[in-house]
Amino acid sequence: MDTTFSAPLIFLNADGLISGWSEGAERLLGWSAAEVIGQPYAKVFDDLDFFIAVDGPMDLEWLSVPAPDGGRVIAIRTMKTKQLLERFDLTMSNSEIIGTWNWNIAGDMISADSRFAKAFGLEIERARSGVPLQVLLDIIHPQDRDRVAADLARAVEVGGSYNGEFRIVRPDGTVSDVAAKGRLIDGKGRAQPRFPGVLFDITARKAAEREAFHQRERYRNLFEILETGFCVIRMIWDADGEPVDYEFLEVNKAFTRHTGIEDPIGKRMRRDVAPAHEQHWFEIYGKVAKTGEAVSFENPAAAIGDRWFQVQAFPIDGTGSDNVAVLFSDTTASKRAEIALRTSEEEFRTLSQSMLNHVWTATPDGQIDWLNDRVLDFSGLGQQELTGDRWGTIVHPEDFPAAAASWADALERQETYQAEFRVRRHDGSYRWHVVRATPVKNEEGEVRRWVGTNTDIEHAKMNEAALAELNDTLEQRIEERTQQLLQSQKALQQSQKMETIGKLTGGVAHDFNNLLQVIAGNLQLLGKDVAGNAGAEIRVKNALAGVHRGAKLASQLLAFARRQPLEPKVINVGRFIQGMGDLLHRSIGETIEIDTIIGNGLWNTSADPTQVENAILNLAINARDAMNGTGQLTIEVGNTCLDETYVAAYDDVRSGDYVLIAVSDTGTGMSRETMEQAFEPFFSTKAEGKGTGLGLSMVYGFVKQSGGHVNIYSEIGHGTTVKLYLPRAMAEEERETPHQTGAVIGGTETILVVEDDDEVRATVVATLSDLGYKVLTARDAEAGLAVIESGAEIDLLFTDVVMPGTLKSPEMVKLATTRLPGLAVLFTSGYTENSIVHGGKLDAGVELLSKPYTREALDHRIRLLLDGRRRDPAPQQPAPATVAVVPARSEPQAETGKLTVLLVEDEALIRINTCDVLEDMGHRVIEAGTAAEALKAMTDQQIDILVTDVGLPDMRGGELARKVRQIKPAVGVIFATGDSELPEGADSDAVLLMKPYSDEALHKAIAQVLPATEANTA
Repeated sequence: MDTTFSAPLIFLNADGLISGWSEGAERLLGWSAAEVIGQPYAKVFDDLDFFIAVDGPMDLEWLSVPAPDGGRVIAIRTMKTKQLLERFDLTMSNSEIIGTWNWNIAGDMISADSRFAKAFGLEIERARSGVPLQVLLDIIHPQDRDRVAADLARAVEVGGSYNGEFRIVRPDGTVSDVAAKGRLIDGKGRAQPRFPGVLFDITARKAAEREAFHQRERYRNLFEILETGFCVIRMIWDADGEPVDYEFLEVNKAFTRHTGIEDPIGKRMRRDVAPAHEQHWFEIYGKVAKTGEAVSFENPAAAIGDRWFQVQAFPIDGTGSDNVAVLFSDTTASKRAEIALRTSEEEFRTLSQSMLNHVWTATPDGQIDWLNDRVLDFSGLGQQELTGDRWGTIVHPEDFPAAAASWADALERQETYQAEFRVRRHDGSYRWHVVRATPVKNEEGEVRRWVGTNTDIEHAKMNEAALAELNDTLEQRIEERTQQLLQSQKALQQSQKMETIGKLTGGVAHDFNNLLQVIAGNLQLLGKDVAGNAGAEIRVKNALAGVHRGAKLASQLLAFARRQPLEPKVINVGRFIQGMGDLLHRSIGETIEIDTIIGNGLWNTSADPTQVENAILNLAINARDAMNGTGQLTIEVGNTCLDETYVAAYDDVRSGDYVLIAVSDTGTGMSRETMEQAFEPFFSTKAEGKGTGLGLSMVYGFVKQSGGHVNIYSEIGHGTTVKLYLPRAMAEEERETPHQTGAVIGGTETILVVEDDDEVRATVVATLSDLGYKVLTARDAEAGLAVIESGAEIDLLFTDVVMPGTLKSPEMVKLATTRLPGLAVLFTSGYTENSIVHGGKLDAGVELLSKPYTREALDHRIRLLLDGRRRDPAPQQPAPATVAVVPARSEPQAETGKLTVLLVEDEALIRINTCDVLEDMGHRVIEAGTAAEALKAMTDQQIDILVTDVGLPDMRGGELARKVRQIKPAVGVIFATGDSELPEGADSDAVLLMKPYSDEALHKAIAQVLPATEANTA
């Protein structure tokens, strides 16, 4: 595009319709503006890239650039313009010669050649012989005639040359443009002066010039009337060829209105107008000039009023030109509005994301265009899956027609929309929502968008439905609810009963195991003393067998109470049960057929293998007895899932994946009453002496402690199925390593035994000494830690788990292993509570030997730990040269004088033991089992200190203390209780002695109340 030759232009709006039609376009294509304005572009441009003129298709060159209003400007490079330019160039370099003339000035006659004569319509012979000058002047166009005559006269007068252009009227009436060139030749007296010359036809050149002039005028008029700003700039480059400035060559009237720049022609942008104008403007325009590629962009211009401009820039004047044409418009207002709208939109969406409700927006025609995360989380779908009209995909099919019709009606009326329908959740279920949308309107009252919310009313709908149903079937529902409450109450009572029995059996098993440990240890020592005495050896052996049976009974009690320390491993139950085939046949006999079914793709589970084996054996033996030794036993193992519906009936069962072990028999079956009591300890349907009733109790406790579930299905005469559900484990199976067996080895290492039970401690010391070990002892954790900190060389710490005092065994072990990093540790217990067992499982790295244990088991575990320590030695701390060993029992110092103590305790064993301790301290003791006995005793005797339990049969200990002080205000009061706080209403000087307490704790408590007692006595 040349700044002086404008190509025809076609203007299109954003919808592709023709909005402007220049004169050049009308001249080239033949259509008038009235015929094409408002018509689609396809009317003048087909899909084969041909322009459609009035006379048919034309193959033209064209350039399209975007306009600020979203439309396009089409500039056509016409073939005719190119031809005019080519003809102009040809005319300038090689004009056609019409003819020559020779003007005899003196005779005022002009002679010319035949071509000249023909051009002027003269007879050739006459022209050659000469005609008056006026004849030729008459042929010149009247408007040019006087000028030519004057120019010729001036040339003759001054003796110069003539070079002029004018028009002639040919004989046929046509007008041609010609150029005449001639000069005066002076005869210098030898000849007459003459004026020869040549006449050129320049009609084509003049036509091109006039066309160019008209196009330039049309071009200028077109851009002058444009509302869009327009300018032509010339790029300024530095020495490195980088754009540094530009000069304004041409601008339209709208330029100043859009930019605020006055009189820009000839000014440079950076030098004269805005020195701080951003560099990116120069780089963009420089690239257009260099590459010849048009660009369209929107940029801010802070240096000229902080404005925004929408710009189209394209090269002009051909390759190598520095000139760039720029079409632009000031978009500051719309841009600021856009930024404000975007800010408002971001604030709206941030607020919407913080809301718990579903929030969404829609376009004026009802197409969803945004949803907050609550909608996406609820539906499980993404934005693209719900926008547009795809919202209906999550509406219940039965509700969608009415919801869609109501939405269409709201769109038409442009009024608030509200409806209730079910929306699908990500899990496939549907929930009721109330959906409400409000139109947001602009100043003209037109809907700009819709803002909607979905509120979950499922519970309200359920309540509404429940109320309706309740009104219809109130009596029936009351009856059903009553039954449900009764069943829940019954289940709760059963659960509480089992829990209570569990606590009781756990406590009994703990004490029983300690007793069995004393008996077993002494029997094994006695076995060595009576070696060779056959009768005595048999008696010892029988006694040990009884201990073993007792230990088994205690183990079953602990299993039911869920207090046994499990050592779970990840196992494949199917493989595990297949390995029990021989054991099962030996246990239940060959007359019972065993059918084992293992499911494909069986999951692993985490359970104690020994307890799994015991559970299956117990169930198999029960099945054998139920079938009277003949029938079929089926053991099935498979994968299963307990869903929410199933577990809703149980308080202690979680939904999820389980490994199912089902043991079925063809026996006599059970009644409902029997099944309800089947898991209770010591309940049995067998004849007296045929069973303890602990088999199913042990199974129940083990499964529950393992996080599983157990259930019984049975009918009288149709057999029984017991189903065990063990939780699925995702880890790989752990293969079992064989336990160490063999003869007793013994050793010479030093072992520290920490045990609060005097009899158990004495038995362990005797057993270890008999095995050759050096033994140190302590009666509690504090004393044990003192031995360790004394610097004694200790190879292994053997400690009970449950110890009296403030320092617990695990804490002592942690401190001990810090002091002696290479120390081996072995725990023992008959009842572990939760100190080293969590979730029913031993803590990682903990070694436990359960009571009662045999001499061989103790030796094997000790040797395993000591030998393992040698294979992986740990750095030892250097021990001091002197060793101070704490004795097993340290007596309190006699810091007090002889006092009279009233001891009130309803537990006879505790009362007897405490009485002995107080007498050993040198005090006089008055015993009482009830509050009444205590009050009677003190009326006749002087007492210094009251030591009382809080929970007495006939009165609370706190009330007894108040009555005693009313009688004898100087009495010191000690509350010996299992509670962690003084009883309500106790005096501020009373002392709390928590059970179980040691001799030292009792001594300290007496010392605490002694000063007050002495002061009062004084």
